[in-house]
Amino acid sequence: MAHCRRLLLLRVLLNRQTVQEVEERGTAALSHSPAALLHTFSGTASATAKKIAPPRSRLTWRRLLTGTVLGSVIASGAYLGTRDEATISKWAFEGSKLVNPVFRLFDPEVAHRLAIWAASHGLVPKENRPDPGILAIEVWGRSFSNPIGLAAGFDKNAEAVEGLLGLGFGFVEVGSVTPVPQAGNPQPRVFRLPEQGAIINRYGFNSEGIVAVAKRLGAQHGKRKLAETTKPPVPYDDEKQFGGKAGPGILGVNLGKNKSSTDASADYVQGVHTLSQYADYLVVNISSPNTPGLRKLQGRKELKDLVKKVLAARDDMQWGEEGPPPLLVKIAPDLSKEDLADIAAVVLTLRVDGLIISNTTISRPDSVSDHEHSKEAGGLSGKPLMEMSTNVLREMYQLTRGRVPLVGVGGVSSGEDAYRKIRAGAALVQLYTAFAYEGPALIPRLKTELAACLERDGFRSVAEAVGADFR
Repeated sequence: MAHCRRLLLLRVLLNRQTVQEVEERGTAALSHSPAALLHTFSGTASATAKKIAPPRSRLTWRRLLTGTVLGSVIASGAYLGTRDEATISKWAFEGSKLVNPVFRLFDPEVAHRLAIWAASHGLVPKENRPDPGILAIEVWGRSFSNPIGLAAGFDKNAEAVEGLLGLGFGFVEVGSVTPVPQAGNPQPRVFRLPEQGAIINRYGFNSEGIVAVAKRLGAQHGKRKLAETTKPPVPYDDEKQFGGKAGPGILGVNLGKNKSSTDASADYVQGVHTLSQYADYLVVNISSPNTPGLRKLQGRKELKDLVKKVLAARDDMQWGEEGPPPLLVKIAPDLSKEDLADIAAVVLTLRVDGLIISNTTISRPDSVSDHEHSKEAGGLSGKPLMEMSTNVLREMYQLTRGRVPLVGVGGVSSGEDAYRKIRAGAALVQLYTAFAYEGPALIPRLKTELAACLERDGFRSVAEAVGADFR
């Protein structure tokens, strides 16, 4: 053992040539006393130094540089080693603020693709801090650690589910997914309105199709099941477990129809048959403004016929003890009171599990009417949509008498915005545009602000605040 330690010491202190010379002198010196060993080392090192003889200034700078780098690495490693995961998460999210402005230098669609790539390769912060207990909520028998979700349209093809859930969202919704791959509308098709915190897009359901998405979600599902079989048991039986089929958060799958399809119900039924096994909830998207004729499916008769077929397809499948995934319908904000009343009647009659309110708007509020991109066709999202979508949410909560869980979307960029949606009747809240502008750092900030709003007004949970404006 002593022999090995001495040899290791020599290899660290000497270059390869020096060690070789020592070994040539024989191993006898290594078994001598420390004084004899030091004498041997000194003589060999002196001889080697004469052979190498680098310039003194070069040697000094090399030593200085090497010492600085090694010192920094050792010090950083020791410091990080004393820090818990919560601190590291905090630094990671704060650091993302420095990176996020770089994305704005790119074309909006290029930036979108870069963000998906980064999330799919684990190059985004991971939230290791538990959510405040006050944010936990149960909806459709699913346990959400917080009510803040990422809306459909960001991860259209389920490429980055794990990375996005790892950011700390309570749930992530992928899609819209069409049965057959389609390219969507011609580019350019995404336009920033940064002064208004808004985006106009006319993607047009660009999708890789249900087969590609099913492969990715199937792999994710298998990974989740494997983790469940290998992880240590929960120490306490009553410990609250959050998450669903995809991991630590809840996964929604948003279904769309192909532009060329003449049978919309067949498209949605195909999506249900292929993807529902991987979803914690399903969404029938009939409100995108970028697919011709799609919004006509929001009419009373059309919606009733469609929902009947989709529900039948879901219920005819075999399900385990957890039962089938809840079915939601996503509606537009540009509907009349009569349209909203018709949708509410269908939802209550057919027992639809929930509504997402709302999609983007084809209107152009005064706040954006003077912008150079305001005349671009497509759906407007972001801050200008906040009032309109919240008013529709409030109206639908009253029409359904609070009996149908609602998801509030549109213009959410702060905890106060999310709180307003909840008080107006939303059990869950989604965002997209604010996330595109602010990046990962938005999520922990928004959750902290929402928790503060609830505590400020004396609520002990999100559930207690749902629909509070009507009590």
